[in-house]
Amino acid sequence: MPGLIRIFSDLHYGDRASRLRSLGQLDPLLEGVEQLILNGDTFDTRPSSHPQQTARIRAETTAYFASSAPTVTHLTGNHDPDISAHHSLDLAGGHIFVTHGDILFEDVVPWGRDTDYFTTRINRDLAALDEKSRHQLDSRLTITRAACLGLPQGHQAEPNPFKYALQVAADNIWPPQRSLRILRAWQETPARAAAIAARHRPAARFMLIGHTHRPGVWTTPSGLTVINTGSLSRPFGALAVDLNPTQLTVRRIVARAGNFLPGPVIAEFALAETPASAKIPT
Repeated sequence: MPGLIRIFSDLHYGDRASRLRSLGQLDPLLEGVEQLILNGDTFDTRPSSHPQQTARIRAETTAYFASSAPTVTHLTGNHDPDISAHHSLDLAGGHIFVTHGDILFEDVVPWGRDTDYFTTRINRDLAALDEKSRHQLDSRLTITRAACLGLPQGHQAEPNPFKYALQVAADNIWPPQRSLRILRAWQETPARAAAIAARHRPAARFMLIGHTHRPGVWTTPSGLTVINTGSLSRPFGALAVDLNPTQLTVRRIVARAGNFLPGPVIAEFALAETPASAKIPT
């Protein structure tokens, strides 16, 4: 792993809930970064009732990150399921597994309105596979991404701030059971991540995710350390994971003078030095 690798997720650029209003706000966060990995939900690529706005955000984002670091890897998320062909990444000789995190939930967003859609479509597409493929993580990731792409944007594409606020409330606040589902998802995330890793990445010591927007670091009973890098969307904030050949560092992303930059270290872990890995895909 030559140079500094920095990983974060869930920028949600273009969504009114995101604190990221201009991509230039990220400039201090990218200084000195040799390889940047964006772990899903960078912006929303799904079909929209305002396609020109989506196209503008895509073009702006593509141009910015093309010049922001020597190597930039986009991993897909449930909001940007077609941003690249890469749904996960293995680093440090397989000790670090990176994926957006929606794969932890059979219905992708268990607190949302679309659980029936996701469950029905994903189960249908899995049933069409042969037995071996049905139980492979890559197959499930591919099928989940296709299901996400089939679901149009909701409030994310709404340009009117009043209508946006109403749709956010309808999507996330009411009825009250949604709040309970969010809390349950947060509670279950580390154990679900450990189960995925045990089955598909048993050599992994660390699993890096986003998706639920709850930043944190948890060490599970199996010994797997789960790191959720949170989101630049309100209200909780975001983390960045820095990698060099011998160390994994988790630090807060802080806002200062309108920009985002690397902040205090909240956790550090030793990595066994491994031979230089193959080039990270872009």
